[in-house]
Amino acid sequence: MKPNWEEALIRFETVIDCGTEANRIKAIIKLAQLSNKAPDYILSQTIPILANLVVDHSSNNSSPCLREVVVYCLKCIARQGDGSLATEIGQSGALLSILRFLPESDGSFQRVCIKCLWCLVNFGNGNRDIVARNGGLEIIINLLESSVDSVRRYLLEILSSLSLLREIRRGLVNLGGLGFLVEAASCGHMLSRERACQAIGLLGVTRRARRMLVELGVIPVFVELLRVGDSAMKLVAGNSLGVISAHMNYIGLVAQAGAIPLFAELIQGPEPLGQEVAEDAFCILAVAEENAVSIAEHLLRILREGNSEAKAAAANIVWDLSGYKHTVSVVRNSGAIPCLVELLGSQSSEVKEAVSGAIAQLSYNEADREALIESGAFTHLLELLHDDSEELRDNAAEALINFYEDPLLHDRISEVVDVPAFRNMQNRLFRIGAYDDHTVDSMRRMSIEQLTRDPDLI
Repeated sequence: MKPNWEEALIRFETVIDCGTEANRIKAIIKLAQLSNKAPDYILSQTIPILANLVVDHSSNNSSPCLREVVVYCLKCIARQGDGSLATEIGQSGALLSILRFLPESDGSFQRVCIKCLWCLVNFGNGNRDIVARNGGLEIIINLLESSVDSVRRYLLEILSSLSLLREIRRGLVNLGGLGFLVEAASCGHMLSRERACQAIGLLGVTRRARRMLVELGVIPVFVELLRVGDSAMKLVAGNSLGVISAHMNYIGLVAQAGAIPLFAELIQGPEPLGQEVAEDAFCILAVAEENAVSIAEHLLRILREGNSEAKAAAANIVWDLSGYKHTVSVVRNSGAIPCLVELLGSQSSEVKEAVSGAIAQLSYNEADREALIESGAFTHLLELLHDDSEELRDNAAEALINFYEDPLLHDRISEVVDVPAFRNMQNRLFRIGAYDDHTVDSMRRMSIEQLTRDPDLI
C-alpha cells in the first residue's frame, strides 16, 4: 500500500508541536529512516520544522539529545535529491547553528555535526559560501589541529570542498592551514582529493604559496595521484604539478619524484587535454638537461610505439623543445631524427603535420640539418611540397629553405627552387624577416640560462 505522505507530515508536525521530548525524538528518528523514501516535497516541508529546533531563539529549549537527533536527521535529508534539499537546509539557519555547535561539542554530537556539515557543503554548493562567511575555515582548522579519530577524513573533505572558494584559499595561507590541504589531497574520496589538487594548483601560481606547498611535501602527493588516480584526477594532478614545477629550484624535485614517466603516460592516454598538460610540463622540466635526456627517451619510444594521437603529441613536444639550446643535441643524440623522418610517410595527416613542424624547427640547427639529410628527409619534404595540406606544404618549404640557405647543402637541393610552394614560402619568410629572427612562444624558447636568471616562471 502506498504511504500517505501528507497525512504522515501532519502527524509529524503535531508530535513536534505538542508531543513529549521522547516522542519528538522517536518521530525525528523515524523521519531520518524514511528520508530515502519520502518525496522531496515532503522532506522540504520538514526542514523549517527541524531547523526551528536547533536555531538560536529565546523559546528554543531543545535538549542536547534532541539537538543531536535533529542534526542527524538533517544529515540524512541533505543527502537526498539533487542538492536542493541541502541548499534549503543551509538557508534555513540550521547550518549556522551547526557551525555554532562545533567548537563547543564533543563525542557523538560533534561527529554528527561534522558529518552533517560534510553533506551540506558537498551536496549544496551555496552552503560553502555560508560556511566561509561565518568563520567556518577557522573552526575546521581548529578541529583538525586536535582531531585524530575517524572524523578527521570528514574534516579534510570539508576543507577540500571549501577550498574551491578564493577567500578560503587565501585564508589557508594566512592561517597556516596549507598543510591540511596537502593532507586532503593525499587521502579520502578521489573527488575530494581532486578538489584539493585543484585548489593547490590555483594557490601554486604565487611564489610564496608555491614554496610553502613544496616544503609541506606536495610534490610526492601529486606524483602519487598521477600514478593511481582516475583519468580526471590525473589531469588535475598533472596540471597542478606543472604549476608547482614552474621554478628552477623545484624542477629537479619533480623529476626525482618520478613524474617524467607518468607525464609520458598522459601523452599516450585518451584525453587530448592530458597531452596538453604533459606537453606543458615537459617544456618546463626539459629546462634541466638531465631531464631533457629522459624526456627525449620517452618521446622516442612514443614516436615508435604510440598511436597516431600520441605520436603527434610527441612530435609537437619535440617541436617545442627544439628552441632550447641544450635540447637540440639531446633530440639528435636520442635517435629521434630518423624516426621523425620515417613518420613523414605516415598515413595520418595529424602525425605528418606535427612531425613536419618539428623537422622545420630542427632545420634551423646546422648539425640537425645534416642529420635530417642523412636520414632521407629531403625526398619526403620534396613530396610534401605538392601535398593538399597548406600546413604540410609550409612546414616542408620552411625546412627546405633552411637546407637551401646552408652553403654545405645548397647545391644538393638546388632543384627545389622551381617548386611554387618553395618560392612562395621563401618570399613570405623574406618579408617577415624570419631568416634572422625565428622565435616561438617565450616560455618554450627559454634557455636554462634565462630560467636561472629568472627562476620563477609564473
